[in-house]
Amino acid sequence: MNKSIEKVFSRPPQFGMVGDGFRVYNYIPGQYNLQRRLSPFLMLDFNPAYDFGKSEHQRGVDVHPHKGFETVTIAYKGSVAHHDSAGNSGVIYPGDVQWMTAGSGILHKEYHEQEFACNGGPFEMVQLWVNLPAKDKGAQPGYQSLTAADIAKVQLPDEAGIVNVIAGSFNGAKGPARTFTDVNLFDIKLNAGGKLSTALPAAHNTAALVIEGEVNINGTTAAEHSFTLFRNEGEDIAIEAAKNSVVLLMSGMPIDEPIASYGPFVMNTQQEIVEAIQDFQSGKFGTLA
Repeated sequence: MNKSIEKVFSRPPQFGMVGDGFRVYNYIPGQYNLQRRLSPFLMLDFNPAYDFGKSEHQRGVDVHPHKGFETVTIAYKGSVAHHDSAGNSGVIYPGDVQWMTAGSGILHKEYHEQEFACNGGPFEMVQLWVNLPAKDKGAQPGYQSLTAADIAKVQLPDEAGIVNVIAGSFNGAKGPARTFTDVNLFDIKLNAGGKLSTALPAAHNTAALVIEGEVNINGTTAAEHSFTLFRNEGEDIAIEAAKNSVVLLMSGMPIDEPIASYGPFVMNTQQEIVEAIQDFQSGKFGTLA
């Protein structure tokens, strides 16, 4: 049975700046307040291809805290550098993914990589926040650097395209990301006329973001930068590309727990938010210059 489509959302009307290096449109929670509807996905920011120009200054976001969830950054164009208070650092290039577990609390900063900043060029990325269940919100902070070479790849029949399996399982191929709950995250690249068929659990909250191009999903047109929300019924998904296209397909088992959020902290109660702020202010997240 096909996974039926609840709604196709067009790109939000207005972008926002995150620091001075990320020009993003927010889809989750967005204007339709999709945070609980799309649990475990708390936030999705998309920076469509944009040339910030050459700069001696590395644009980005300075040191800031997180607690209670994970951040997933997917680079499509350009490159992003990262440092955190757990001692992790690195650069993600096009095709790479950075999966950071904030857990019990971490400081980090992210910004355009130096050479990219100096040369300029198109910058395109997605950042997704994935919730942690209550039992894991105190997990030790962690960092997974998933290079393009690490990510499982599925070549589709008839030269239709390729699926990069970041997390979960696509038609038997397993992604390298370690997750606390059941999550699927697929970076799909389809050639014009290319077709894809897969199945995702009916119970999963499921959505697809069209990064580039235009596709037909289970009989419904999804234009460039649109966001397709599926109902929690049926399993089968068929995607056909009207032109060369890139689609980010995600699904996850809902976390049926209260959500209390305040800026960079996502917990289960307001008291836990107060405690998170106190932990940050008292230096328990470590230090980062």
